[in-house]
Amino acid sequence: MSFRDESDDGNLRKPFLHTGSWYRMGSRQSSMMGSSQVIRDSSISVVACVLIVALGPIQFGFTSGYSSPTQSAITKDLGLTVSEYSVFGSLSNVGAMVGAIASGQIAEYIGRKGSLMIAAIPNIIGWLAISFARDSSFLYMGRLLEGFGVGIISYTVPVYIAEIAPQNLRGGLGSVNQLSVTIGIMLAYLLGLFVQWRILAVLGILPCTILIPGLFFIPESPRWLAKMGMTEDFEASLQVLRGFDTDISIEVNEIKRSVASTSRRTTIRFAELKQRRYYFPLLIGIGLLILQQISGINGVIFYSSTIFESAGITSSNVATLGLGAVQVVATGVTTWLADKAGRRVLLIISSTGMTASLLIVAVSFFAKGYVSDDSSLYGILGIFSVIGVVAMAIAFSLGMGPIPWLIMSEILPINIKGLAGSVATLANWFTAWLVTMTANLLLNWSSGGTFTLYMIVSAFTVVFVSIWVPETKGKTLEEIQWSFR
Repeated sequence: MSFRDESDDGNLRKPFLHTGSWYRMGSRQSSMMGSSQVIRDSSISVVACVLIVALGPIQFGFTSGYSSPTQSAITKDLGLTVSEYSVFGSLSNVGAMVGAIASGQIAEYIGRKGSLMIAAIPNIIGWLAISFARDSSFLYMGRLLEGFGVGIISYTVPVYIAEIAPQNLRGGLGSVNQLSVTIGIMLAYLLGLFVQWRILAVLGILPCTILIPGLFFIPESPRWLAKMGMTEDFEASLQVLRGFDTDISIEVNEIKRSVASTSRRTTIRFAELKQRRYYFPLLIGIGLLILQQISGINGVIFYSSTIFESAGITSSNVATLGLGAVQVVATGVTTWLADKAGRRVLLIISSTGMTASLLIVAVSFFAKGYVSDDSSLYGILGIFSVIGVVAMAIAFSLGMGPIPWLIMSEILPINIKGLAGSVATLANWFTAWLVTMTANLLLNWSSGGTFTLYMIVSAFTVVFVSIWVPETKGKTLEEIQWSFR
């Protein structure tokens, strides 16, 4: 099937996205398009769509990274205490939890693109509030608004990418989500070394101000359109994504069959969650996203500056920037490997590497308690702790960073994706907040003990993935969901 229709005067018409909807444009409208003729006559590639929506995760990462390089300047300029600034840093997680609760339902009712549009607006307002802040109240309001937008983005972007990508590219393209987050964090660290905190907040507006107009030029998720019963728009969207000369009949029929088997009702009864096809993918999705956080990545990053200082590295901000760059490179490798090695293998390698790295850090801290601070062995142990932190960040980026979001977007059945996705995303943000809030307390209790706890969680992750997580490489979303029946 090639989605080409003839207009009344015999001229070819193709779908075109305008203000969020698909329209077919006849030859009488061609003169209005002018320089857009070439764009109309070529398919909008999936890669281009992914690059546009990836601006959302870049915003996500920039929000996460902003508080690190700006702490001393903001506390000095606005006269904040350490506890007040800690509240400022943690409010993005609180806002993200609220956004996560709403994300699934928003994405189901108004579509993936509409959801991203809604997410972009509070982000822009939030950055403006921070940039013009004269006291803590504006800082807090801005951070909450940013967090709300990020909570929606963190669910919607991986789902949109999974729903538009062909099965042979879905792993790599899905990993672009986490790659963009790490790029956003690195940009915040890098720019924070050179620009004042108010200017850095203004720069934070850029990803979403580019994202909003970009959304008008990409198709809506064909699977969402099919679920909503918009058959004509669904086929048009899929044809544009696959190319106007591509036969999409097989994929169209698979999606229609999947939707027909699940969309008789828009909601399911609680009792139906006892069915394996619902509870099993939901438990896997929630489990991976919780384990991603309680393995301690936020605690390790939180403590990285102190670890670098204890190892004799004078510029902890530059070292943290280097750590961010390492994560970008490692996540970039994952985008290449996800469709070659498979999701499951990468998760096992990643969590195993994290376990070994955290063991190194834990042993280093325990051993430091038995040696003199001015001994050469103490310095060597500091170097080992740095090696462990860097290795943990690399291992995390190779699998546990990007893959859980990808798996979640692949395995949830379409008729519970909104509710189940919201629950999984909320679980992720709640545990992220919990780890961030408890990291300092745990580290004051025992640094070695804290990293031992994180190591035990990472070791359990290896078992969890080995036993319960299915391989989704090379399968269509419909095939994955049928496998749970």
